[in-house]
Amino acid sequence: METEEFPTKVNLSTRRRFAASFGSHLKETFFPDDPFRQFRDLPACGKAWTALKYFVPALGWASNYTFAKFRYDLLAGITIASLAIPQGISYARLANLPPIIGLYSSFVPPLIYAILGSSNNLAVGTVAAGSLLLASIISVEVSPSGNPQLYSQLFYTAAFFTGILQTALGFLRLGMLVDFLSRSTITGFMGGTAIIIILQQLKGMLGLKHFTTKTDLVSVMHSVFKYRDEWKWESAVLGICFLCFLLVSRHLKTKVPKLFWVSAIAPLLVVVLGGIFAFLVHGDDHGIPTVGSLKKGLNPISISDLKFQSQYLSTAIKAGLLSGFLALAEGIAVGRSLALLKNEQIDGNKEMIAFGMMNIVGSFFSCYLTTGPFSKSAVNFHAGCKTPMSNVVMSVCIMLVLLFLAPLFEHTPLVALSAIIIVAMIGLIEYEEIHHLFKVDKFDFCICMAAFLGVALFNMVAGLASSVGLSILRALLYVARPNTCKLGNITGTAMYRDIEQYPSSSSFPDILILQLGSPIYFANAGYLRERISRWVEDEESIIKKDGEDLLYVILDIGGVTSIDNTGIGMLKEIHRILSRRKIKMVITNPRLEVATKLVSSNFIDLIGENWVFLSVKDAITACRYALQESGEKGEEA
Repeated sequence: METEEFPTKVNLSTRRRFAASFGSHLKETFFPDDPFRQFRDLPACGKAWTALKYFVPALGWASNYTFAKFRYDLLAGITIASLAIPQGISYARLANLPPIIGLYSSFVPPLIYAILGSSNNLAVGTVAAGSLLLASIISVEVSPSGNPQLYSQLFYTAAFFTGILQTALGFLRLGMLVDFLSRSTITGFMGGTAIIIILQQLKGMLGLKHFTTKTDLVSVMHSVFKYRDEWKWESAVLGICFLCFLLVSRHLKTKVPKLFWVSAIAPLLVVVLGGIFAFLVHGDDHGIPTVGSLKKGLNPISISDLKFQSQYLSTAIKAGLLSGFLALAEGIAVGRSLALLKNEQIDGNKEMIAFGMMNIVGSFFSCYLTTGPFSKSAVNFHAGCKTPMSNVVMSVCIMLVLLFLAPLFEHTPLVALSAIIIVAMIGLIEYEEIHHLFKVDKFDFCICMAAFLGVALFNMVAGLASSVGLSILRALLYVARPNTCKLGNITGTAMYRDIEQYPSSSSFPDILILQLGSPIYFANAGYLRERISRWVEDEESIIKKDGEDLLYVILDIGGVTSIDNTGIGMLKEIHRILSRRKIKMVITNPRLEVATKLVSSNFIDLIGENWVFLSVKDAITACRYALQESGEKGEEA
């Protein structure tokens, strides 16, 4: 076989030093966004300023801030503040915390995020799922009614550990860990959580005084009917009225998007109108329980309230880590989704640092878990926010409420808060997404349902764990059982494609072309050996019926991004198996890292450097040429 037939040969001489290869992989793992590219060709002062702006994004947008932008941020900030007040009170009640803590958590964290956050659209606040998750974990250790002070202190401590986790992940650039919470997992988890939260609001809707602390469907429904003698028709009627009002405002936003502000201020209107009504009719005396006393004043310092004693430490850490991962997944997903709509980008690692710092600082000032909730961030986006300044405006509005208006909300009916939560939760059940998963990917649908049913029937931790477990199992199956296919030639072209996808493609009676499309590791080497052997046996049994022999097996390994020692051993085994059958092994298009290892292990010497080609077409040509030469020599003999 003349080398001139193939003027461009596979480069098998270039080697990468281990240090360079390892450094490249490390960089791609932890710095895929290449954050240091902006420092190139800058003087020392420029690098220092750029570094400062990188870690404090507010310095970047503040230097170009204008009054025109402030007008938009002012409107957006006031709008999300009107949503933050009722949501803060409602979600604090959902967590069995004093309602005022919900307002505290909407004052300090947004200020920290405005300085360190990289998203122009995210609005910071508490979230229903996180509130319920924390309550379900901490209430097992401490009763919210038996020891409310210690219960609140464990929430602050959990927020501290959440902040430590999130900040560490950001600085170590380990945001990839959050990717284990797939979109399917989040969809199912949020849907199951929404169902449980909606059912739990029957306590407020019916005016119940006693209720279960468990979160599963059976316990909640059993509790509702167990205390049916406490049902109050007055509370139920008022709750239905509030629900109808909120649903109509939500429907109006869908029909007329420009009127989004009506839906945004509707919860505050429900709180105000409900409070006036309860005050006028003396609601507590007529079956309409109210929030109760709310103290004026800014956040009290809670550094000394953090509990690090051994009997509480494990509970606080568990609550902080689980809620921290959930909050990160939701906040980053919301930030990225809204950024795409404006053709913007956010830095996930900066976001983790921002979330972490606002939770650490928040834990020092009587705040519990905060992140970027979808409902509030969507309102912020539609209100026309331009920068994180909208969070500062919201924080100032909450500050004014804490200083002057907090006592006015003590007459807020609990049923009003329940109605607000129910309507907010309806939006978290993504029916269309679940149906889409069922049509497109049944395994993803199972992952989604594992989270949904796990949360609804058992508890939030069980639902999250089962769904993540299935996601990891699926990833392991992809690694352990990679796809291998037989290639055929698309008639009239130089392309070779999967014959199952293109049945009309033509194959060669004496040549078998197989494509390996994944890294070859110890986990899948045995499977690939058996799979290739089966392909060879099946091919031989087919062509021998026509009196032909299989002479060449071409392995297209262009999709093999890496290979370990076990994988190389597997290729050598395949070579020995084929050699015993008088079949020649041919390799095409090895990548640099793979080619380096194949040369170092002497595998290339084993099969012959002349049998390594750039493409399947070149390999076919070489095989045909070799067959022709051997045929001519046979005739001469």
